[in-house]
Amino acid sequence: MKNIFLLSLLAFFVRAEAQRTGPKILVVTAHPDDETGMAAVIYKVTHEMNGTVDQCVITNGEGGYKYSTLAESYYGLELTDEKIGRENLPRIRKQELINAGKIIGTNNIYFLDQKDAHYGLDEREPLDTTWNVNWVNTRLKEIMTTTKYDFVVCLLPVPETHAHHKAATLLALRTVQLLPQTQRPIVLGVSVSNVKDTFQFEQLKNYTETKIEGKSAMYSFDKTVGFGYKNKLSYKIIVNWEIAEHKSQGTMQLAMNGGDYEIYWFFAMNNPDRKEKCKALFESLKKVPYKSKEY
Repeated sequence: MKNIFLLSLLAFFVRAEAQRTGPKILVVTAHPDDETGMAAVIYKVTHEMNGTVDQCVITNGEGGYKYSTLAESYYGLELTDEKIGRENLPRIRKQELINAGKIIGTNNIYFLDQKDAHYGLDEREPLDTTWNVNWVNTRLKEIMTTTKYDFVVCLLPVPETHAHHKAATLLALRTVQLLPQTQRPIVLGVSVSNVKDTFQFEQLKNYTETKIEGKSAMYSFDKTVGFGYKNKLSYKIIVNWEIAEHKSQGTMQLAMNGGDYEIYWFFAMNNPDRKEKCKALFESLKKVPYKSKEY
């Protein structure tokens, strides 16, 4: 009887997955809160487009203990003590990400548990000394080949961002390059922008795999679009809910209501013929399914 139940349950999940007709996306990040930069699009894909979003997190997040002052009373631990923080934050931050994932609709979350040593700008530090890069590459390849993703999304590797962010994006790009041409997902870099920003990016110095098609982002999603009663709601609300789950990282809360747009950059390593698929995705993301109601 138990085996019959398990087989029935497995069949249910297989049917449910087969019924998903929207895009399949893998988000690759360094830390268990980096997905906030793309949270609105994740929500749209999972809740409104019948799509699937998985996330792969490379580090265990232990290096965030310096920002945990306000979370100490919440969790009942002196998290800003380095020893206590490093011992407990991996567990805490995993659960925070799981909670955040329930809000935006993340399907699978893969934790690779690499050491979050410290903040820095030199991407060579995690790549050359801290992380087990060969194992991470192998695991990323397994994830990407087990599920045939349409898109891989990672943070844009701008020079001034955290070394771990840049390293995670480099590993994602390199893993996709190892796949056969016909099996490669489209890789997009994401940044958050305000309406008046005119930021440009070409590539991270010395890393040709990070070269962008053109100097400007090709696609964007407007988080401020209004809907609901008197158009008082927007997708920024969802992002705020998601950010609020990352309580151990106090500085994350300062990002509430920040950034009007999620900006998506097309890496030059992608097949240029895939631009139409990207265009179709972002045209679909513009659609708001909620009917206006009058009271």
